[in-house]
Amino acid sequence: MTARRLPAVVLSLLSLFALASCTGGEGQEQPQDADVSTRIVVASGQDVTGKNGVRRQLIDAWNTKEGSHGYRARLVELPGSADEQRSQLLGALQSGSADYDVVNLDVTWIPEFAESGMIRPLTDAAVTAPEDLIPSVNSTSYWDGKRYAVPFNSDAGLLYYRKDHLREASASRTDLGDGVTWDEVRGLIDAVHPEEENAGWTTQLAAYEGRTVNAIEAFASAVPGFRLTDRDGTYVATREQLTAGVAELRARTAKPYTLEQAYESREAESLSAFAEGRTTFLRHWPYVYPTLYETFKGKLGVTRLPGKAVLGGQNLAVTSSMSGQRAAKAEELIAFLTDPDSERCLLRAGFAATRASAYEESGTAPDCRHAPAYAETPSASPTGESTVRTPPDRFADGTSYSRDILYPALSEAVHRPVTPLYGAVNRTLITELDALYGPPKDSGERRPGDAEIAKSLDEALRAFLPG
Repeated sequence: MTARRLPAVVLSLLSLFALASCTGGEGQEQPQDADVSTRIVVASGQDVTGKNGVRRQLIDAWNTKEGSHGYRARLVELPGSADEQRSQLLGALQSGSADYDVVNLDVTWIPEFAESGMIRPLTDAAVTAPEDLIPSVNSTSYWDGKRYAVPFNSDAGLLYYRKDHLREASASRTDLGDGVTWDEVRGLIDAVHPEEENAGWTTQLAAYEGRTVNAIEAFASAVPGFRLTDRDGTYVATREQLTAGVAELRARTAKPYTLEQAYESREAESLSAFAEGRTTFLRHWPYVYPTLYETFKGKLGVTRLPGKAVLGGQNLAVTSSMSGQRAAKAEELIAFLTDPDSERCLLRAGFAATRASAYEESGTAPDCRHAPAYAETPSASPTGESTVRTPPDRFADGTSYSRDILYPALSEAVHRPVTPLYGAVNRTLITELDALYGPPKDSGERRPGDAEIAKSLDEALRAFLPG
């Protein structure tokens, strides 16, 4: 099959990332010189729903609820990758150089920020209907038995695929349901007969956290119940488990099935390759689904990732510098931003909601009133018409994207290592797995085997992790 070059499609999809880099908004921004005693600054990574995105709309709704004499929240979006945002937040909070009151943290950062005393334990007032939170998602909010955060939006890897590629190749299956395996995916790739430069699937294997995510998914798929650390941050993996995990990772990312450029790809590059038609399959996150659907419509398929998927997402926490009435108001803000109504809005915008109620059938699920642009029906918007397009939730075969694919993926997703030393774990995995993806140290050197890589990884992790 020849590669499909679709410049307009690529531009449309990559605009998803360009929009996310716009830190200015059209919402109600708190003036810089406002009374600090009634100002709450929320620091977050970039909103992938774009300029004046759903997060900003939710904060605007809280400001409106507070009124002109109440507290005012202001969103500050941090540029760069997740690793860069973590470094910015750590530097700012440790030095006191930035006046952040509420921080939107990657789920893997909660133990580190809690252990270092940069965020404070929350009271029950910060959580609306805690029983509604998806248990796997809610568990990311705790460290040392205390709640330090509330889940804002979640994430889990999904498998996107091009139905038109499969149809043209007369593949045995063109609609992949729940339970598809990597062996079945490889069989479908064989049926498509890609040319050498047109491999079957792509993912994110560059030397950043995307490589760690793919590794944990492979390790957890190869070893039932696999964990690098327990809930207390103690190292519990064995060398035998790591060997099985490395073997699985090598098999699922080997040529010719994997696009060679995947070894240097992050989210944007892998999405571009899929959009151009250079691959039939793509491992990516839920937030790309609305744009992919709008681009490909009936040509696009999406299902749960074969094997295990890693749980991602961000949680809202209050910094330790907050106290008294301001801290109480910050918790009120968090409760509002994560309540069932807000979570329904986040789901409609393309994020993975953190509450089970958000995935209920229309008419029984919470309304999206806080961000009317993402209302379920045009009549729910103040203007009587929707200002954004959202893809239909139900497919032709009756499958619901949110209830049958996304919700189970979140509920059964595996955690990355739970430890205050996650940054070091991430760097170690990236470095040690370079033996699979990086250039050999010299042209005559062979690549090490699975057991050799596992031995080196095990020794490197034992050098700094407790246990």
